[in-house]
Amino acid sequence: MNRTPFITSHFCNYNPHGIVFAKWAAMKKIITLCFLFIGFAAYSSNGQKILRTIENKAFRPGELLKFRIHYGFIDAGTATMEVKKETQSIGGRTCYHIIGTGETVGAFDWFFKVRDRYESIVDSQAIIPWLFFRRVNEGGYTINQNVSFNHYTDSAKSEKKTIAIPSYTQDLLSAFYYSRTFDVKNANIGDEFPISGYLDDDTLPLNVKFIGKDIVKTKAGTIKCLMFRPMLQEGRVFKENEDMTVWVSDDDNHIPVRVQANVLVGSIKMDLVSFSNIANPLSIIKDE
Repeated sequence: MNRTPFITSHFCNYNPHGIVFAKWAAMKKIITLCFLFIGFAAYSSNGQKILRTIENKAFRPGELLKFRIHYGFIDAGTATMEVKKETQSIGGRTCYHIIGTGETVGAFDWFFKVRDRYESIVDSQAIIPWLFFRRVNEGGYTINQNVSFNHYTDSAKSEKKTIAIPSYTQDLLSAFYYSRTFDVKNANIGDEFPISGYLDDDTLPLNVKFIGKDIVKTKAGTIKCLMFRPMLQEGRVFKENEDMTVWVSDDDNHIPVRVQANVLVGSIKMDLVSFSNIANPLSIIKDE
């Protein structure tokens, strides 16, 4: 269970800055947005699990994405997603070092300063995490968590406990990149994808629904997009379980272009503002 205090109704009802807390809660959900799949497990003749191989056309080392988070015309925060140029090796397997950050700006920074940083060491072939580091500082509330994953035994270990996990479970950051490798060319409107993620020593069931196509205008250009809707927990920050919509580029990159969340105190968006070293041409139909 996510125990970050500002997303609870208690803070929204009784803290004088509850609206700011609720808005950043939506931002955080956007930044850490997950699309996950559960895959088949194969085994060698001696019984050892053979990890899958995922065809990845979507991203490569050196990719950098930058986002603007805003509430109407008001800038509320920024986010970055980066695949470091240098790969790492764990157990003889080549891995990507991925970093995601989110922080408040302007008045939001004055009311409720947020500095969040997530790091994931992701297997370059199986697109699964081996290590996950979570550094959260939200209005003075801090979380420092280190998690190691063993996908041969389907377990995850933090400082507090070791738990069993479904095959190919993703952390919050690796999920962002794994979802980009999905082949959705033949997806039909209404198709739902079963998912599983890891957070706070627990696994999270979630579904993602494909809802159609759209064209989105951003500072990075006007981009052809596919639209998805995560099935979210109803009640605390989100009005209903379908109150977040994600637009991803309709190309092999599947870059998040816009995320919109309708929260109890309004609507907040995250828009792509710049990108560099992407793997494929972006589906821009009009340069800005």
